[in-house]
Amino acid sequence: MFRPMRRSRQQLPEAETIEILKSGISGVLAVSGDDDYPYAVPLNYVYRDGKLFFHIATEGHKLDGMMRNAKVSFCVIAREDVVQKAFTTLYRSAIAFGRARVVTDDAEKKQALEELIAKYSPDYFTEGLQVIAPGTSGWRRVIIVEVQIEHLTGKASLEIVTGKPWAVENKA
Repeated sequence: MFRPMRRSRQQLPEAETIEILKSGISGVLAVSGDDDYPYAVPLNYVYRDGKLFFHIATEGHKLDGMMRNAKVSFCVIAREDVVQKAFTTLYRSAIAFGRARVVTDDAEKKQALEELIAKYSPDYFTEGLQVIAPGTSGWRRVIIVEVQIEHLTGKASLEIVTGKPWAVENKA
């Protein structure tokens, strides 16, 4: 169902790919947009147990796209060092394909929101809990989306995979 990576030498092991998802700061979500145009948008997220979680507004382009077609992709770039004189970029990235669903269980929603606060505002965790407490406007204004990952690939530049920096140095 999913294509094999064309440059398979550059494919990262699953554990490294999952580490990219765990440690990434932001990613780009792609959904089926209006009039069949792809719609891709950067957002914050958390990874847990083969799933991605993020929050969105109760209405909008992302939600409409996911309701139309639950199949999404999500890309995280962990490293991107441009090497000007070699006309290349040293990179590590992960792409997840999966199906999105709106989390309807309040306990699941609360857990995901707490994980987002812990990741992005650990110094303000207590204050964050107050903002997203059930019954507050913060709670009502947000939807949690879960993406169950069905296919995951990680890739790194050839120089990183082979450990041969000379490949970059000799391009200049």
